Amino acid sequence: MNTSALRRPDIENMPNESGIGTDRPIDLVHLSRQTLGDRGLEIELLQLFDRQAAQIAARLAADTGSADRRWRHDLSHTLKGSARAIGAGIVANAAQHYENVLASTRDDSQIGVARDALIAAVDVARKAIRGLLADS
Repeated sequence: MNTSALRRPDIENMPNESGIGTDRPIDLVHLSRQTLGDRGLEIELLQLFDRQAAQIAARLAADTGSADRRWRHDLSHTLKGSARAIGAGIVANAAQHYENVLASTRDDSQIGVARDALIAAVDVARKAIRGLLADS
């Protein structure tokens, strides 16, 4: 099956609730400010975020409607904080949106759409990180 033909959630047109720019997957200026320009630290933080984001996205994707909304919220909140730290605005925005949806509805389809958007944002950010790390 051609996975590129699958409809991906529209992460680019979500309301920006994160407070970080979302025009690029990773805001390198923000990351540089956070690390005081230490390139080694930037690489380490990108690698850590990449691993953490992959683990959280996999846990959320495997969740088949857990009644424990707090567990989903906590995962999203953790990811949002990490994303903000490195300037991954699209992930932070999608995580904030997912938290808001979890808090405002019990509709599993709406929650699923927000979760899928978060997972898609993680995929975009991880791809950008792989590109950045390959260039270093």
